Amino acid sequence: MIKVLNLYAGIGGNRKLWEDVEVTAVEIDESIAAIYQELYPDDNVVIGDAQEYLVKNYKRFDFIWSSPVCRSHSRTIFWNHVKKIYPDLGLYEEILFLKHHFYGKWVVENVKPYYEPLIKPQEVDRHVFWANFAIPNIKIGETVRNDGGQGIRVKMKDRGIIVTDWKGFNGDKRPILKNCVYPKLGLHVFDAAFKERQRGVNDYA
Repeated sequence: MIKVLNLYAGIGGNRKLWEDVEVTAVEIDESIAAIYQELYPDDNVVIGDAQEYLVKNYKRFDFIWSSPVCRSHSRTIFWNHVKKIYPDLGLYEEILFLKHHFYGKWVVENVKPYYEPLIKPQEVDRHVFWANFAIPNIKIGETVRNDGGQGIRVKMKDRGIIVTDWKGFNGDKRPILKNCVYPKLGLHVFDAAFKERQRGVNDYA
C-alpha cells in the first residue's frame, strides 16, 4: 500500500484512478473538502494549510502530489484585467523543500506560467510538473478545454467526476471542476513515479 499525501486536493481529479493507495488529502476550503470526502470516503481528509501540513508530516509518506494555487502564475490573470499581481513564490519554496528534504517520490503540478519558470519544469499536455522522476508526455484528449458556457453536468461528465451533493457550497462550481487535473493525467503521472504499474498510451484512449 502506497502512502500518498495529496496537497491542495480540491475535489480530487488527480486522485480518482489511483489504486492500492492510502491517501491523506489536504484542502483549506471546508466545503470543497466535504465534496472530496463524499467522492473518496476512505481517504483521510484534513482541512488546513497545505504547506504547514507538508512541513510537519512529509516523512510519513511514500508519494507527495502538490497542486498549489495557480492563479498568480497563469496568463489568464491578465486576460481578466487583474494587474500588479506578483507570482506566489511559495510554489518554488515547496519545490525546493521537496527536492532537498523528501526522499520518496514527489511531484508539483501547475499551469504553464506567463513567465520563464525560475526552476525548469517538465511539460506534459497543458500542465507543467516539477518532479524527481521523468514523466513521459501524453495527450489525454480533454474534450472541454474552455468554459464556453458549458454546464456543470458536462464538465463533470468530461472528467468522470460526479458530485451528487455540493454540501452547502454556494460559490461558482465551474472553476472547481475546470481546475481539476484530469483523472487519466493523474494516473499517468502516478504510474510514471511507480514504473512497475505503468500502462501503455493506448490504455488512456
